Amino acid sequence: MSSLLERLRKNKDDRGMMANLRCILVENKKHRAWPVLNRLGVPITEDVPAIVAGLFATHPEGDSESVKNFGDTCKLIELARDKESAEFNGNSDNSKKKNLTPTERRFQHLLAADKSEIPERVMRMVLMAKSQGVSVNYERLLYDLKYWGERTKTEWASSFWTPGTEPVDGEAA
Repeated sequence: MSSLLERLRKNKDDRGMMANLRCILVENKKHRAWPVLNRLGVPITEDVPAIVAGLFATHPEGDSESVKNFGDTCKLIELARDKESAEFNGNSDNSKKKNLTPTERRFQHLLAADKSEIPERVMRMVLMAKSQGVSVNYERLLYDLKYWGERTKTEWASSFWTPGTEPVDGEAA
């Protein structure tokens, strides 16, 4: 377990600290997070731990290691949103889907990101996870973002599009 995540979990009820950590996610407010990051032992020059700390501060109640990786989190978001829209529309039969769902499109956009684009795209998904009550494995997210590349993208994609999930029409051929 990461010492950063241990310290974040210990301080998750400190609303002031969490508010300052969230500032790392906003370009013109980053300076507000630097003193807190320093107290947590995170050098302000290391982007990935700082970003994960900010994401944790955004959705601390969603911290869970029961989720395998961020691909699982995104799939759970899609399932929650799909269920929500089916209930809203009064239609629980989703077998006639022909296009990618908005969550699938957003997930594809996330996977297409290079290292400089990934923080903002992950942040959007964490905000969606918070709105849907979906957990995030911050421990694994920290590792995956540190080593962002094809291996991570493939692992996330295989978690999101698991066997047993029906392919969208035209993709199976």
